[in-house]
Amino acid sequence: MDMINNFIGLTLQLSVPIILGALCGTIAERGGIILLGVEGIMLIGAFAGAAGSYAAGSAMAGVLLSVVLGGMIGWFYALFCLKWKAHQSVVGVGINLFASGITAVMLKAIWQTEGMSESVPSISNLTGLSGIPVIGALFKDQSPYLYAMFLIVAAVWIVFYKTKFGLRYRAIGDQPYAVQTAGVQVNRYRYIAMIAAGSIAGLAGSYLSISQNNLFVADMTAGRGFMGLAANIFGGWQPLGSLGAGMVFAVAQAARFYLTGQAIPSQFVQMLPYVVTLVVLVVVGKRVKGPEALGKLVD
Repeated sequence: MDMINNFIGLTLQLSVPIILGALCGTIAERGGIILLGVEGIMLIGAFAGAAGSYAAGSAMAGVLLSVVLGGMIGWFYALFCLKWKAHQSVVGVGINLFASGITAVMLKAIWQTEGMSESVPSISNLTGLSGIPVIGALFKDQSPYLYAMFLIVAAVWIVFYKTKFGLRYRAIGDQPYAVQTAGVQVNRYRYIAMIAAGSIAGLAGSYLSISQNNLFVADMTAGRGFMGLAANIFGGWQPLGSLGAGMVFAVAQAARFYLTGQAIPSQFVQMLPYVVTLVVLVVVGKRVKGPEALGKLVD
């Protein structure tokens, strides 16, 4: 039983950046914008979290900086795509490449090291829910980010399906011209969504550097942003679907830790989460239907 609880607890820990990354894709793409830059925004968020925590001596400063910087990048992403009509996929790839380069340069500039930063103040885990009968053991020594993640998923679901904003926004993802004809400013909604998506991606990145770890490591996102996008597709561009799909990918990551040291070659064990991602995209990608206006702009 302890082994099962530990496995589930590890899965919950590993699910946070993947599910938040999936939500970024859900928020952006339900409005028609292809967001391939989740990986890059998360990486910049991870660096901002560590740098802000180091500079201010407070992990909360790192969280705030990562969220603000992520929102700014989301706004720039929308600016390139909506105002300057840049190819959305190319913008996403460009942000990923830019993030990998700029974080390496800034790592050297701030800490005069390569590869990883010095240790920085981090967010402490919570144990307050460990006393709950039956499920308490699953939440023993978990990050506040985990609870924030569940709240964000719930908030996105409520906005999408219980508000006029969400109704209009989902319609924009399918029929933007019809919505625009009704007098709705389509691009305004998309800008708001991209800022929100960028902020969440920045938050997801900061989890890696100041909660799961207490330092920044070059390229530490390690494909989690792409896993999040795959989880978004697997989950059918739905908030709760992204939550469930993200948990599936987190199980694959957790299994990697338990299989390490077994008879299976370590190279295959390290490949497991990425193989699961590819298999899901191949099998599920053709069956799910995304927003009809994904990648399409309005004048």
